[in-house]
Amino acid sequence: MQLFPPLYDTPLAELFHTRVPAGEPWAWVLCQRILADETLARRLLVEPLSPGMADWISQELGHLRREVERLKKQYPFSDFGNREPSRAESAALKVLLEGSPAALQNLYQTHGYGIYVHHTAFLYSRQMHAVEQPDPVRFDDLVGYERQIRSLRVNVERFLAGKPAVPVLLYGARGSGKSTSVKALRTHYAAQGLRLVEVLSEGLEQLPNLLELLAPLPYKFILYLDDLAFASEDERFHKLKALLEGAVYERPSNVLVVATSNRRNLVTQHWSDRPDPDANDPASWDTLQDKLALADRFGLVLTFPPFDQQLYLEAVAHILGRELDETTRKTALQFALEGRGFSGRTARHFANQQ
Repeated sequence: MQLFPPLYDTPLAELFHTRVPAGEPWAWVLCQRILADETLARRLLVEPLSPGMADWISQELGHLRREVERLKKQYPFSDFGNREPSRAESAALKVLLEGSPAALQNLYQTHGYGIYVHHTAFLYSRQMHAVEQPDPVRFDDLVGYERQIRSLRVNVERFLAGKPAVPVLLYGARGSGKSTSVKALRTHYAAQGLRLVEVLSEGLEQLPNLLELLAPLPYKFILYLDDLAFASEDERFHKLKALLEGAVYERPSNVLVVATSNRRNLVTQHWSDRPDPDANDPASWDTLQDKLALADRFGLVLTFPPFDQQLYLEAVAHILGRELDETTRKTALQFALEGRGFSGRTARHFANQQ
């Protein structure tokens, strides 16, 4: 068994498919193997480095160093890449060329492994997938709701600083900027170690596995639940409720839940769901209260009320980057009144057509 994944049968294929930085290419290729080693990385992230494991790692690092020299002699290529190395790649190169087992453990503790080394946004269903080109939205793209955004950012900054932070629910009108506000967190705070994980519908059924996956990593993760709403008998309702409060497992300190919804109470309600006021069975009322209490488990609830005409026009002007002349103003109002309504999304759609 090798601790580090072996190269492809044809090393040239490995070189061709690996996007390496500028410089001697074979060392960078083997650095990627070190950074990609999920099995070894997770062990070193959750366990102390034992003497036996340290000896084994030393032998494997020696093998990699000899492999670099062999490949350099067999395929003496100049630069294959044309970019600067990331901090993680530079640290991995130092470990490869002269590092110790303790330095390797520190590499994983500082930079993580695999897709977490190279990406800042992810999608989680039943597996984690990196987002190659995340939405680069910024807080400057938003108009209105300054108070809500300020409260959101203060809470997230506390989270990044290792201080107590609470789960957040952003609810309100469609197109008001709730999702943009959450995605802008990644844009603004990625350099401080923030990572955004959008949990898809199937992922809610795997929350304990997701938390176990993220807990040892050296980043702060926002679990982003977009457009959250549950049918009355949806089992995912109970999964999320357990995550927010009352589960037998502990939510890791590097995970914060941020959700958006058009529903204040998150659960679809019908008049038929309401118990008879004269009913003798208290359990029927308990069930209703259980559904309504989910939103209360978010420590911070931020309301995004609907746009009015004035805010819509301010958003159009902000996106266009200029004051509106009378013709543009009338055209923008007509665009909204044709059925799209007043919202930040409508403002952007209009501006994109100008």
